[in-house]
Amino acid sequence: MRKYTGVVLGVLALAAAWSAQAQTYPAKPVKLIASYSPGGATDVLARLLATELSKHWGSNVIVENRSGAGGRIGTRACVKSPNDGYTFCMVSPAQAIAPTLFKDAGYDLGDLSYVTQIAKIPNLLLVHPSLPVRSVSDLISLARKHTGGLSYASSGGGSSAQLAMELLKQQAGINIVLITYKGTGAAIVDQIAGRVEVAFNAAVGVVSYVNDGKLRAIAVSTLDRFPVLPNVPTLDESGVKGFEGSSWQGIAGPAGIPGDIVQRASADLAGILRAQSMKEKILGLGGVVVGSNPAQFDAFFKAEAVKWSRVARKAGLLKN
Repeated sequence: MRKYTGVVLGVLALAAAWSAQAQTYPAKPVKLIASYSPGGATDVLARLLATELSKHWGSNVIVENRSGAGGRIGTRACVKSPNDGYTFCMVSPAQAIAPTLFKDAGYDLGDLSYVTQIAKIPNLLLVHPSLPVRSVSDLISLARKHTGGLSYASSGGGSSAQLAMELLKQQAGINIVLITYKGTGAAIVDQIAGRVEVAFNAAVGVVSYVNDGKLRAIAVSTLDRFPVLPNVPTLDESGVKGFEGSSWQGIAGPAGIPGDIVQRASADLAGILRAQSMKEKILGLGGVVVGSNPAQFDAFFKAEAVKWSRVARKAGLLKN
């Protein structure tokens, strides 16, 4: 009996310590790892949230870009960090499917503490303005006429943009050749320059290029039109029935972060995301705010892993 009493007291003491830690959290700067290069959707959102969290917490939130291997390098660094709540990372569909696609992913889904889904982000199907394509049907016709003659830009590694294109290729029966880049920013630069013809890109970070006429958006990946670009039809409306290929962004940390700190970080982020000014800012960038709790994000993350792993397997992207 004394043995069990000691265990219970130990658990209660640990819980009390966690609660006290959460009340004083954060007591030092917090690192937020962005697993992609500067200029892309992940980096843009990370810096926006870091600024607001720094104000809210009165402690600096520092964005650290750790790009490479389709987001796996940054995620590995995240899961191997101390689980004290002072390191988090941005996560997206690529991080969800990596453990299924790669033996050397360096982490499993159980190695993460899930904090919140920040936003749902439509992927825009983009072409260079010089390409004689103004609709999805135009693109499909051109791709069928020049089999393998068109190329698409992607950071590869099972990224949302790559999987959306592979899903389109599967459903439309076309072949567009992948050109892999180290990061989204570099891919966008080359598409604007006309060195690649086609790409799916998360709306965050590219809406401004569409508005400036540097890139042409011919479709949006969601089943509903995107409010920021209401004249751009969905893939479903454009004849690729049932197509849904959205990206998303969330925040996670290494497994084992004290529950009170996870809940604190999630609640504080939700408060920031609920502000109308933040909703409008993220919508203007190309995202729709979500702000889920840790349990909801855990379930969503794992469901996305199943969905997109199926697409990747069919596309022959499986590396293990």
